[in-house]
Amino acid sequence: MSSSIPRSAAVAAVVSAALAAGLLGGSAAAADGATTAAPVRIHDIQGTTRVSPLAGKPVTGVTGVVTGVRTFGSRGFWMQDPQADDDPATSEGIFVFTSSVPTVAVGDAVSVNGSVTEYVPGGLNSGNQSLTQISKPVITVLSQGNQVPAPVTVWSGSVPGAYAPEGDPAAGGSINGLTLDPEKYALDYYESLEGTNVRIGSSRVVGATDPYNELWVTVKPFENDNRRGGTLYGSYESQNTGRLQIQQLAPVAQQPFPKLNVGDWLAGTTEGPLDFNQYGGYTLVANTLGRSVDLGLEREVTERQHKNELAVATYNVENLDPSDPQTKFDALAKAVVENLASPDIVALEEIQDDNGAKNDGTVTAGETLKKFTAAIAAAGGPAYEWRSIDPENLKDGGEPGGNIRQVFLFNPARVSFVDRPGGDATTATAVTGTKGDAHLTVSPGRIDPSNAAWQDSRKPLAGEFRFRGRTVIVVANHFGSKGGDESIVSHHQPPTRSSEVKRLLQGQAVNAFVKDVLAVDKQADVLVLGDINDFEFSGATQALTAGGALYPAVKSLPVSERYSYVYQGNSQVLDQILTSPGVHHFEYDSVHINAEFADQNSDHDPQVLRFRP
Repeated sequence: MSSSIPRSAAVAAVVSAALAAGLLGGSAAAADGATTAAPVRIHDIQGTTRVSPLAGKPVTGVTGVVTGVRTFGSRGFWMQDPQADDDPATSEGIFVFTSSVPTVAVGDAVSVNGSVTEYVPGGLNSGNQSLTQISKPVITVLSQGNQVPAPVTVWSGSVPGAYAPEGDPAAGGSINGLTLDPEKYALDYYESLEGTNVRIGSSRVVGATDPYNELWVTVKPFENDNRRGGTLYGSYESQNTGRLQIQQLAPVAQQPFPKLNVGDWLAGTTEGPLDFNQYGGYTLVANTLGRSVDLGLEREVTERQHKNELAVATYNVENLDPSDPQTKFDALAKAVVENLASPDIVALEEIQDDNGAKNDGTVTAGETLKKFTAAIAAAGGPAYEWRSIDPENLKDGGEPGGNIRQVFLFNPARVSFVDRPGGDATTATAVTGTKGDAHLTVSPGRIDPSNAAWQDSRKPLAGEFRFRGRTVIVVANHFGSKGGDESIVSHHQPPTRSSEVKRLLQGQAVNAFVKDVLAVDKQADVLVLGDINDFEFSGATQALTAGGALYPAVKSLPVSERYSYVYQGNSQVLDQILTSPGVHHFEYDSVHINAEFADQNSDHDPQVLRFRP
């Protein structure tokens, strides 16, 4: 069949030939308008909801033109019916899962027998939407070299502003049974194109290339944009409908994937089937990838503190241990010295024990910290000292055997640490002192470590410091992760965020401790900081700030600057510094050096606060 034949005529010819050859139920006459039952078409399989009306049933003679072939990962191919129906809710494309490397090529007209299945990436308990596909296929190539159906252009005007409908309460909050409304909801719009050949034009990168050769773009350049090129996630209702994940079909050994940062562009046309996967939801899997345009995003440098200002930072250094290459230590050290301007106090998260993930009972981290502080000194920074509490083996979560913990680094030339012995993994520190003069009973010490809120999670580390004659109490945190939460593309809308329960309890525990300090000295200088693993508008943050005990300093920044992490194209807050009422005036900086970049020393941006105690 010549590729110059009109698509409608080509498909009619393919169907007619297939019927004549006995590949479909019916007869050749049926293809010419006879009254026998019509064969099943792709849009019949896809239906008008997320779940196929034919799920679990065999189908025969499903025809289409191959639009993309995947030879790795979830192997298979996409095919599309060039003769669309008039219902915008039904997709004309579908994925055929072959398990082995497919033997078809783009442009092949094929007829497929198989079973209609709903595959849930990540498993049923993930809450993810399912991908409608044909499994256990028997494939017949009817002709080759056909014109691929023209792509549907996805652009700012085609994607609705509303993200998703509310789930059906009678179905446990699921949207699976709801009829798609692609003109009203973005998730419905993308679902109506599942498996379809789509294209985007020049689009800004909002999630840097990751180690798995994927990135995120937005087709809505003005949707919650910030000055560095990202797309801000400012509330649970702000899902940023224009985001799409981009992968490529070509193996990277044959075609390197572009390495792009937030704010860069994929210029020109990016085209391919629209897939759905576990780690991003709707994904354009490109046959044709746009041209990379590097806009030269630079890493930020914060201001150096004045001599009478105390600079306090928090930095998640992502599972640092002695087995990491020296280059990682050097890069992190350089960031502390140059980008963070050598803060007086640095709260570190994810310092692993002395042999990393090796699970042999080791809990000490002295070798990790010696190597890191030596790298800081070699980079021209201060001779930091450190204080920490070794955890009980395997009791604080994180990578098994890694025994991550929080650590205080401090510059003894600028600030002193008040050591009060007695602290260990299970001993709680408390507040003591006379009115107007609060102190810790144990320093360094852990806050309420026996509280069930900290089960299999990092316990807060409290330390008492002295700066220019003034006591400053710092609490370093690493709250429970978001593991177990459903994705924002879940079939439950709103998604279930089960991990919030633990962080809410953790926030309440820290809030109670800060209130104990303030009960002794209402003007005490208290900083609560670390990887809170939650947003500035979250329940965990509300628990921390309850009763006016703390203020999330990130809210002092312009809205477009409020982020420390980029996840699936959303720039969002996870790392925070919160201040007690006694910290009257401060400068705050979320120092963007990692989260927006393909080359990262950590996946978190550090935070710095400068104030005069």
